[in-house]
Amino acid sequence: MTHAQFLRQRPRRVRRTEALRGLVRETTLTTQDLIWPIFLRDGEDVVEPIVSMPGVNRLSLDNAVKAAEQARDLGIPALCLFPYTDPALKTQNCEEAWNPANLSNRAIRAIKEAVPEVAVMTDVALDPYNINGHDGIVRDGEIVNDESVAALVKMALEQAKAGADILGPSDMMDGRIAAMRDALEDAGHTHVTIMSYAAKYASGFYGPFRDAVGASGALKGDKKTYQMDPANSDEAMRMIARDLDEGADMVMVKPGMAYLDICRRVQDTFEVPTFAYQVSGEYAMIEAAAQNGWINGEAVMMESLLAFKRAGCNGILTYFAPRAAAILNAA
Repeated sequence: MTHAQFLRQRPRRVRRTEALRGLVRETTLTTQDLIWPIFLRDGEDVVEPIVSMPGVNRLSLDNAVKAAEQARDLGIPALCLFPYTDPALKTQNCEEAWNPANLSNRAIRAIKEAVPEVAVMTDVALDPYNINGHDGIVRDGEIVNDESVAALVKMALEQAKAGADILGPSDMMDGRIAAMRDALEDAGHTHVTIMSYAAKYASGFYGPFRDAVGASGALKGDKKTYQMDPANSDEAMRMIARDLDEGADMVMVKPGMAYLDICRRVQDTFEVPTFAYQVSGEYAMIEAAAQNGWINGEAVMMESLLAFKRAGCNGILTYFAPRAAAILNAA
């Protein structure tokens, strides 16, 4: 390349000002891209800090409704609910999971009555109700698939009856999407959306979440027999294809930041609504580093969220949602 040719091609020209950078920006992040996961617990006027997730709290139902109002005001379109279940309600058979009056179902009703314009997403998995801490029912040390699916279907139906907009099966049992979709159709819940945790990995990033829902002490063993091996990429494509065939409307990759390659493959291969979960461990690492002054927490938060969009995600479940939305609204 001659000196003259070099002068004709100066990419720095379009980086010179924010206005120019904005004109050529390839990826954008908006409040509509965010889903805010919140943790529930019984009580009144409870805001209970989660030590391993600085800035995140367990909320009683009255405060969960306030969070939904905050989401509406910030332009966040959806909340995802996770319950901290009283240990006395945890059993081998997980019956509390499909109790119409359990904490999650009461929260769905309260939020939809107070703030109907905010979509409510639920978690469909047995670990908050399981004395063994697993996402499926345990028999003689084995997580049994088909019995677990039957339980998950009952759980999903109760959440749909309570008014959930999006069901999020996070259990990774085989065949659960088809079973749920058939049951929802038969019960007349044809409008209820399923966002399948289709590529959920057996990851080390989930620890703070298990603290948040009270499953850390209960978990016996690990989840490697039903969650995916972090080494596998082609398997994720098979899981996505299966869940779409079985009736999923949207799919999720979990965790997020260490699996951006999977997000991109999913979007390129299937061209379907694709989401990622920026999970508790990812959040906690950023927060811990920021609190120690090692990184600019706000800058890294926004950069990490933009990375999901750049990788092809339509949206992100993130505990940063209200903080990120406030920054986006102020821009």
